[in-house]
Amino acid sequence: GLMALDGQGVAKDQAEAAKWLRRAADQGFALGQSNLGLLYVKGAGVPEDAQEAFKWTRLAAEQGLAAAQVNLGLMYDKGMGVAQDTTAGTQWLQRAADQGLAEAQANLAMRYVKGQGVGQDDREAVKWLRRAADQGLAVAQSNLALMYVKGQGVAQDRAVAYHWYRLAALQGDPAAA
Repeated sequence: GLMALDGQGVAKDQAEAAKWLRRAADQGFALGQSNLGLLYVKGAGVPEDAQEAFKWTRLAAEQGLAAAQVNLGLMYDKGMGVAQDTTAGTQWLQRAADQGLAEAQANLAMRYVKGQGVGQDDREAVKWLRRAADQGLAVAQSNLALMYVKGQGVAQDRAVAYHWYRLAALQGDPAAA
C-alpha cells in the first residue's frame, strides 16, 4: 500500500494504496490503520471522511503507534471526526511523548507553555523541549533557546540560549537564525 502511495517500484495509485492499506488495517496492523486514517483525512484514494479517519487513527493509537497517537491528539484538538476536546488531545500527545517521539514532546511542551489541555507549567515545558531538542528537533531547540533568553522555566542564561539557537540555525530554522 505504501509503495503504491509513493510510487515506489509500482505506478503511483492512491486508490490501489487505499485497497492494500485497508487489507492491512482490517487485519489489525497498526501502521496500515494509521496510514488509512491519513488517506481519509486527505481524501486520497478514498472519499474524505473525518469519522473514518478518526476510527482508523484511534485503532492504531490504541495499539501504541506513536505517530497515530499524535494524529489522534490533533484530531481531538480540531474536533475532526470527534467532539473537540483539547484535554483528550493532550493526553494522546503525552502518550506519544512518553514513547520518545520528538515532535510529540515539542508539541506537548508548547501546551505547557500555553496551558492548553494542561495547567500552564514552564518547568514542565522546558523538560519536554529539552528531550526533543536533545534528539535534534530544530523547532524544539529554537523554542528551548527562547525559554533560556526569557528565563522562563529555567534561570536566564544567554550562553545556553545561544547554544540551542546555533544548533537550530545550523539545521536551517529561520527563527533561530
